[in-house]
Amino acid sequence: MNAAAPRFAAVIFDMDGLLLDSERIAFEIGRAASEALGIVWREEVAFKMIGRNAADNAQMLLREYGADYPLAAHMAEFGRRYDALIAAGGIPLKPGAIELLNRLDELRIPRAVATSTAHARAAFKLERVGLLTRFDALVGGDEITHGKPAPDIFLAAAQRLGVAPASCLALEDSNTGAQAALAAGMQVRIIPDLLGADASVLAAGARALDSLHDVLRELS
Repeated sequence: MNAAAPRFAAVIFDMDGLLLDSERIAFEIGRAASEALGIVWREEVAFKMIGRNAADNAQMLLREYGADYPLAAHMAEFGRRYDALIAAGGIPLKPGAIELLNRLDELRIPRAVATSTAHARAAFKLERVGLLTRFDALVGGDEITHGKPAPDIFLAAAQRLGVAPASCLALEDSNTGAQAALAAGMQVRIIPDLLGADASVLAAGARALDSLHDVLRELS
């Protein structure tokens, strides 16, 4: 693909696990917060939470652990630990993130972040790693009615960019996010992080890549 004729008019990025190497960090903080509060930690439940927003994950925790789960205490402890790490600049970028954004600048292709993370925390994270100003729009998981895998957040991002969903390339690391982008009618690349790409997602049209460098090569 050459610079004069891109196959898409905008790029919509997920954030955690795609731009930021943060999912493993969140896992460990979730484990540590649970242990500090004396709460049972189950990794299989944490895997189910990948790609989903805080409201949906809260409901999942209550379903999995029961109505007496100390949800507010856990969320507060997790948030305290996680926000301290963000403030300290402790979240690294994924390989190829800067190079890809630089190439999109050269091609003058607009881009947005569509993340299940709440808007304020997402903006804080992106600002701390120097990426906030590299995007034309940011949609957080607290700004839409239905979280991923529903298409709402990707549709909202396309609307803020003023681009038809079918003309957008969506980049995701999670199957939940890829399902949302496919439901929005977008071209989808999935770059798996903690979980591999589901066969159903690939059958629906998502293309699996190894890294953001592979996306960059598509723009060469």
